[in-house]
Amino acid sequence: MSHWNLVSNAIATSTVHPFGPNSKCLSFLPLCHIYERMLNYHFQYKGVSIYYAESMGTIVDDLKDVKPDLFSTVPRLLETVYDKIIGKGKDLPGLKKQIFFWAVNLGMKFKLHGKNSWFYKKRLKIADKLIFSKWREALGGNAKIIVSGSAALQPRIATIFWAARISVLEGYGLTETSPVIAVNNFNTDEIMIGTVGPVIEDVKVKIAEDGEILCKGPNVMIGYYKDPELTKEVIDSDGWFHTGDVGEIIDGKYLKITDRKKEIFKLSNGKYIAPQIIENKFKESFFIQQLMVVGENEKFTSALISPNFEFLHNWCSIHKVKFRDNKALIQIPEVITRYQREVNEINKGLAFHEQLKRFRLVYDEWSVATGELSNVLKLKRKNIYKKYDHILKEIYSRGEN
Repeated sequence: MSHWNLVSNAIATSTVHPFGPNSKCLSFLPLCHIYERMLNYHFQYKGVSIYYAESMGTIVDDLKDVKPDLFSTVPRLLETVYDKIIGKGKDLPGLKKQIFFWAVNLGMKFKLHGKNSWFYKKRLKIADKLIFSKWREALGGNAKIIVSGSAALQPRIATIFWAARISVLEGYGLTETSPVIAVNNFNTDEIMIGTVGPVIEDVKVKIAEDGEILCKGPNVMIGYYKDPELTKEVIDSDGWFHTGDVGEIIDGKYLKITDRKKEIFKLSNGKYIAPQIIENKFKESFFIQQLMVVGENEKFTSALISPNFEFLHNWCSIHKVKFRDNKALIQIPEVITRYQREVNEINKGLAFHEQLKRFRLVYDEWSVATGELSNVLKLKRKNIYKKYDHILKEIYSRGEN
């Protein structure tokens, strides 16, 4: 990669938000990853003061100390923050709990660009005063913009944070593109939840016949180091970089990512499965921390589920389910039945071939340290396939029924 690759990206993304020399940001993602590395250059270019978190474990305290105007994150961390907020809401007594979830349900109906009715806005002001102001306080009290990248963000998470007056700007790119290709733009109000926004200045995007996103611009790498053959595989003769991601352009402007081309697989009946879309729907459940969809060349779709053990332990306490450890917990019939109910409910919103016909709970909490997640919390599918090969074989060792 060249110096200009990174500089062009820092400059092109500088028009996305209004913050400058009088503003602060908190940096906590790995600087060895190009997402946070480029954003640090971006903040320097804009004159934004950068504060570095002491560790991933001190982020909550650091937010309160620094009170940043903005920060960048990955979806999994944002989802974890949301889950903890909702978890605290569930513990509230009586009337307080009713008010909390009235505000949450109201927030889920939020629409961008002032499209809600005057009556909705009036109720949202009340919800903001009673509930959402406390959410902002938990993030330091001053956070106005959160930039989310590296993986798909659940639209409901973005919606509720926008309702709480915390603008979540989702973007998209790859290491090879320095990394930003597209991002929702706060300054120009070019924002659509569920998309990664418009393509940035001086960068071109087109969708290939098979749906793959192709990119050309000053942000595209020179090539893979000392590997011209691999470079030719991803950068064609016309200079288009083949991202390996599948997507579409909405309303002639907003780029929407549907899945990774190499992660889309086919069932034995010829039906295609885009796992990320299905996984995101299931991760909306409070019972599920992580989930990986499987079924390539098989008759039906299944999944491995790493439970949200904190939430599950609370559920067990309420329902008087006793267990020795997490390994024993996932084998308890009442627990499996509860997860089956959850799967059945989410399945209703999926096409028949996408629905999970089987699932298996695992007792491991997937993490970077144990190898199931990358340093930006994406699934390392090959590692997971290898680790749970015996479970996958068991899932498909007998017929669909």
